[in-house]
Amino acid sequence: MSTLGTNYTDVIPAPDRALASVEDVLRRSGIELKTSGEVDAMREAGRVVARCLDAVRAAAAPGVSLKELDEVAHGVMRDAGAVPAFLDYHPHFAPSPFPGVICASVNDAVVHAIPGPYRLAEGDLLSIDCGAFLDGWCGDAAISLVVGAEPDPADLELVATTERALQAGIAAAVPGARLGDLGAAISAVAREAGYGMLADHGGHGIGRAMHEAPHVPNEGRAGRGMKLRPGLVIAIEPMLHAGGDDDYVHDDDGWTLRTVDGSRAAHAEHTVAVTEDGPRILTLP
Repeated sequence: MSTLGTNYTDVIPAPDRALASVEDVLRRSGIELKTSGEVDAMREAGRVVARCLDAVRAAAAPGVSLKELDEVAHGVMRDAGAVPAFLDYHPHFAPSPFPGVICASVNDAVVHAIPGPYRLAEGDLLSIDCGAFLDGWCGDAAISLVVGAEPDPADLELVATTERALQAGIAAAVPGARLGDLGAAISAVAREAGYGMLADHGGHGIGRAMHEAPHVPNEGRAGRGMKLRPGLVIAIEPMLHAGGDDDYVHDDDGWTLRTVDGSRAAHAEHTVAVTEDGPRILTLP
């Protein structure tokens, strides 16, 4: 689940502006580096999330309601002994706790849509965001797909580009890189394709809480921002708008964000650990 945040590359100083030790900066920013054993535990939570997304993808078809998809994901979590991360989550910006296990965003809904009675139709572009806790650790991931047997090629290209942007961000998550490198890599893919990117929102740190520091922006300047260190675990999640505009509007429910121009949107996300051996994706099956 994405978070609101400033461009972190302007908040955490680059070396030429740093006046404190790396440890002081991390401590002030609330950033917790995980041990290898803790990363392994988060991998198990990530497997549950991956199984939920696989099950929802398999169940998504014309005539199926978003609430039914929510129940599919909840069943997978119960079988695994996991706890939904989204259900009853109540951040400061929301008027009420989130009432679902998944976010199920259709067509021009970008993220955070409540899984309600709407029944999927042929050609709908569906984004599913899912989070789960297992043994005290959280995993968070998202997929987008086109419902039915006759997808619009434009929707398939939007989904594929969103996934490429995610992979570009993951590839940049290596020790010694900076947060600005991730944002620059993600935005290069999205902007070159002519897509907009959801303003004010990005990824986040993750661990014993779903949302931890740092904020992980989807745009940034290469070489700027906090240096990535082994043990940092983050959720990387590009959110692209087909119409090219970055702006969004809120639904009356206080949760759902929609493209301002009514164009379709796609969302992709993985929980990723920075390790000495490179990025480790924790939310694969």
